[in-house]
Amino acid sequence: MGRPRIKDVAEYAGVSAKTVSNVLNDYEHVSERTRTVVREAIDTLGYRVNIAGRQLRRGRTGMIALAVPDLDVAYFAELARHVMAETERRGSTTLLVETGGRREKEMAALHGFDAQFTDGVILSPLALEPADLADRDTRLPLVLLGECNLPGSADHVAIDNVTAAREATGHLLARGRRRIAVIGGDLRGSRNTSRLRTVGHQEALAAAGVALREELVLPVPAFRWADGAAAARTLMRLPERPDAMLCLNDHLALGAVRALHEDGWSVPGDLDVTGFDDIEATRYSIPTITTVAPDKRGIARRAVELLLDRIDADGPGGPAVDETAGHRLIVRESSGG
Repeated sequence: MGRPRIKDVAEYAGVSAKTVSNVLNDYEHVSERTRTVVREAIDTLGYRVNIAGRQLRRGRTGMIALAVPDLDVAYFAELARHVMAETERRGSTTLLVETGGRREKEMAALHGFDAQFTDGVILSPLALEPADLADRDTRLPLVLLGECNLPGSADHVAIDNVTAAREATGHLLARGRRRIAVIGGDLRGSRNTSRLRTVGHQEALAAAGVALREELVLPVPAFRWADGAAAARTLMRLPERPDAMLCLNDHLALGAVRALHEDGWSVPGDLDVTGFDDIEATRYSIPTITTVAPDKRGIARRAVELLLDRIDADGPGGPAVDETAGHRLIVRESSGG
């Protein structure tokens, strides 16, 4: 016997095919007795809903794209896992794309990869400009993640990076640290993640009456372990060494701690180290790493909700939504926890 069809379920249950369809779609105007009979027939015959066929009839693929800069960065891998779990829970499938932070790949994601196999895109951009979004086809639903200087251009979900960095710096100041370096910092950039976190750091110093030392704000080529290690060694060669390091992601923090250990410095004895993102490795390193923990599950859930709402609306459907996700500072061994 081939795969059972709605017609087979209807015949077995002694109802019409339309009634079976109403039960499958959970329409309210169906009696409980009829629902029970139809569900028993479905279970007995082993009928399975043809999701692909249903989506195609609605002009949908049931597929959304998640485009992130770098899956080697654990934050994006962990975020992707949450997005995929949420889309699966909502009956959709996620196509995962790594852009490398390159503009041409982000532009491809912005335009749905010039193909009709995605209903919408969740994008974490690094290289896009405001003009790129102004020229996009707004019929393709889009949700932006992270910090980007593209206000009002699309639905957007991010944590409050200024407040988060201010809290992390405030913790170090409360520990008596005064020469706090910022690895990955940006003193003169635009509204990107590094700049916003540096602003939060500056605000915390100002509130405590501590002067900013520009030589302690050190940009990095990339946000990887090796960049954190190299930056830590550079900072420890300064005439006035830092007594704490605020690293703008956990990869930088882990690399910094390793370099400090190899060079004979004690964390947190000689200096404190904090990170951002609360990736899993920070809970198992020696020492464990104090870090700002974004609500990754909440970010994923809200991004998927916003995207599916736009997809269901079959059009732009109202002004862009700008949402702030939660975060918390987790104090661990690297700063005395």
